[in-house]
Amino acid sequence: MTAVFALATSLLWGLADFGGGLLTRRFPALTVVVVSQTAAALVLGGIVVGTGGWSEAGPRLWFAVAAGVVGPAAMLCFYRALALGPMGVVSPLATIGVVVPVGVGLALGERPGPLRIAGIVVAVVGVMLAGGPEFRGAAVRRQAIMLTLVAAMGFGAVMALIAAASVNVTGLFLALFVQRLCNVVVGGTALAVSVRRGAPALPEGGAALVRRSLPALVFVGLADVAANGSYALAARHGSVAVAAVLASLYPVVTALAARFVLKERLRMVQAAGAGLALAGSVLLAAG
Repeated sequence: MTAVFALATSLLWGLADFGGGLLTRRFPALTVVVVSQTAAALVLGGIVVGTGGWSEAGPRLWFAVAAGVVGPAAMLCFYRALALGPMGVVSPLATIGVVVPVGVGLALGERPGPLRIAGIVVAVVGVMLAGGPEFRGAAVRRQAIMLTLVAAMGFGAVMALIAAASVNVTGLFLALFVQRLCNVVVGGTALAVSVRRGAPALPEGGAALVRRSLPALVFVGLADVAANGSYALAARHGSVAVAAVLASLYPVVTALAARFVLKERLRMVQAAGAGLALAGSVLLAAG
């Protein structure tokens, strides 16, 4: 069951990334974040009420609040990068954010084994190979790589914060709910500021396009929630290492979707670098 739930996590996260990237090519990124996260908050709120999650409230929820502040910024950078650069490169590079929770572990006294050291080296080499041609290329591509790296660090910070925000599955649902509420507040505030500065809140098609795209926007938020839930079940039913390795394969789903749906073609060095970055993340998770 661990493998089933973890592979479901990879599928859901990969589809959420692909959908978010596509939507950001038509919608302002902040609008995608706010609408999708609002849908996620509503669903998680129902789960918290149904499971009695409020009983897990305590000081640990401040970690969830912090994650809710960092998360929207990381998500905004990631969606923007997906809109600017090849998904087959952006999505795998984002997985290197796992170095953040690894770094937190080091600060708390943990010592990495040979597998994690190898993972760090492989991930760094992957970033250099995948990002090198882009840094020497067009400004848009350089921006996509930089945004991806910023997003990766943000996602890694959120992973570490959410891990500290709960001690059981019920508490995890509450922490994720609080995180999503903060995502909506922070993202909504940023959207309001952006609009006041003259940026559009709606795409060129206006509210009609938003209504037509609402199922896709909701799907992105719900897929993210479902992925978190399936990962929690995977870790609870078996080895956390196995669950983490299988769940970390989600960029493969995004890359395959981009390849077959968008017909993206990558340079060989980019594909090799993205693959190494993904392999390094798998080694880090396994270690």
